[in-house]
Amino acid sequence: KDDPVVNLAYRQGPGFRDNDIFGQYADSNYICFPYETQRTGIYAAGAIRRAMTIEESMEDATGAALKAIQCVESANRGMAVHPRSGDTTYPDFFFQRCTQCKRCTVECPFGALDDDERGTPKANPTRCRRCGTCMGACPERIISFADYTIDSIGSQVKAIGVPSEDDYDEPPLRFLALICENDAFPALDMVGMNRQDYSPDVRFIPVRCLGSVNTIWIKDALAQGMDGVILIGCKHGDDYQCHFVKGSELAEIRVKKIGDALSSLALEEERVAFAEVAIDEYDKLPQIINDFVEEVDALGPNPFKGF
Repeated sequence: KDDPVVNLAYRQGPGFRDNDIFGQYADSNYICFPYETQRTGIYAAGAIRRAMTIEESMEDATGAALKAIQCVESANRGMAVHPRSGDTTYPDFFFQRCTQCKRCTVECPFGALDDDERGTPKANPTRCRRCGTCMGACPERIISFADYTIDSIGSQVKAIGVPSEDDYDEPPLRFLALICENDAFPALDMVGMNRQDYSPDVRFIPVRCLGSVNTIWIKDALAQGMDGVILIGCKHGDDYQCHFVKGSELAEIRVKKIGDALSSLALEEERVAFAEVAIDEYDKLPQIINDFVEEVDALGPNPFKGF
């Protein structure tokens, strides 16, 4: 992975990322983007990607070259490449409040952020895939996009009606689901197309990637009286399917860490959950949602409801 042929100036190292899940081959997302690596504009082809014959390697190289041309053309127009093809926004930093914690630079899956000697992030715009992982990582909430900000999602959360216990027109419980737009949200769409039922008390907000979920959204939801929050995203681990490599994994880690904050507010950790689902596992999604609703229902309503 540290071959000087690809001696790259990335903070994660000079070569391809070694995720230890592809049998020492390049870190290609083999499900959706077979030539993809965590190095924007550099595509794995042939025996670098997987074992193949000379003829297969030649055909594979043609495909990778076409993807590279597409990347050059997109960069020339200031647009993102897959999976958010055509996105012209970039992360915007309010540096006056930056604490140089380096969380955004460390957690960025694509090396789009370096840092200077003080630890202030330095953006590499052509590497950015617009996943928003940096936005979800920032504890000061100083990172945003022109059409995707902490406030835009936060406003959607606050706009959800939370019925009080005295409101008998509808059930008193209300749940928020932050759902990844890449795999989990299409799976939810297929749930509807197949006319499968799930709890009507859940409200869904799609996000670019679960890695972009800032914990302030979860805290705001619970503070306004919602009874539970569930994050639903792509699978991670050995069979990872996250379009942005590790967004789901980062989200699960953040959910586990928020448990201490919930305990300090006298709220049960079970009110916040994480679930992963493949795009073809839509039949499992209603059960995941209903199980979460039943678990929180057994805990009772959020004590902050009505405040």
